[in-house]
Amino acid sequence: MSKIGFDAKRFFNNYTGLGNYSRDLIRILRSNYPEQEFLLYTPQTGIPQYSNLVPNSVIRRPSGILNKILTSNWRTNRIVNDLKRDKIDIYHGLSGEIPIGLDKTSITSVVTIHDLIFIRYPELYKKIDRTLYHKKFKYACEHADQIVAISEQTKLDIIHFFNIPEEKVKVIYQGCNDSFKSVKSEQEKQTLIKKLGLPQEFILNVGTIEPRKNAFSIVQAIKDKDIPLVIVGKQTAYTKEIKSFVAAHNMENRVIFLQGLTMNELSVLYSIAKIFVYPSIFEGFGIPIIEALYSGTPVITTNSGVFPEAGGPFSHYIDPNDIDQLAISIDAILNSQEKQEEMRQEGLAYAHQFNDEILAAQWMKLYKKISK
Repeated sequence: MSKIGFDAKRFFNNYTGLGNYSRDLIRILRSNYPEQEFLLYTPQTGIPQYSNLVPNSVIRRPSGILNKILTSNWRTNRIVNDLKRDKIDIYHGLSGEIPIGLDKTSITSVVTIHDLIFIRYPELYKKIDRTLYHKKFKYACEHADQIVAISEQTKLDIIHFFNIPEEKVKVIYQGCNDSFKSVKSEQEKQTLIKKLGLPQEFILNVGTIEPRKNAFSIVQAIKDKDIPLVIVGKQTAYTKEIKSFVAAHNMENRVIFLQGLTMNELSVLYSIAKIFVYPSIFEGFGIPIIEALYSGTPVITTNSGVFPEAGGPFSHYIDPNDIDQLAISIDAILNSQEKQEEMRQEGLAYAHQFNDEILAAQWMKLYKKISK
């Protein structure tokens, strides 16, 4: 049986995004293949509660004074010596990176590429970040034995922007936290509504509040509607634009901003929402859509890119720049109990392809196939 090592920096140190991806993937592999040996490599364990998620796993940190001081260099270069010492058969870079020189060893390498948004929308990133991402991702794609994209959209981008052969890139979707897969009781819902001071009915948006996520369009679309909007996510300068509009149109009581929720609280919030609205301009996948589908919440999202791939045939799709179209779509769902029920049931059925056991089996099949 192959010994598999993971780049676990994000697992232990990121609250969202790449951290959630890393934790969820390792969780489903450990749950479905408990006999498999996994080693987690990280410069530091960071957020305490994440160490508790892997009580029986082997965690490897830098050893030696130089590696402990220059942890970034250890992760991108000198870690190769540790991988050889530990007799790792497969090393998986979970966040678009693999160590330099790994291809000169007998260790098989896999890298997950989540998106290439920094190439498609360079104006959204600082030049230094774009340069760094491009260098790391391109190196990983060119030198890894296997590339895994989290969507067909990302696969197409990898092939196009990095000139990578199609056969080198496989798509394996990501799942979501188990919290979203359980039916919530009415008591759980009412407890959260009371705790957060929320209305009984609202539409929901989740994600960092930044221009690419396009939450402003939802606020504009509900300007003349009675339905409140709850926006959950880290606030940025873009939030000020939204709040200025909200104040100018006397919408303070109808647009609610939240952040810092636990995963369980977030999952309950999804289950309460009448509609989940996600008019993002571009994503590598769009995991909040999957969270909504598992929660039995109707979804409105963007009509291009990865979004139909994530949302399936029974979500509603709109032009993210067309405010009127979004407003009409919201009304169409709110005004039809039959439509809501159909979207809940069919959306949940579509989400089953992202179940843990299915994704875990796809990963183990891939690891076995590429093992040298």
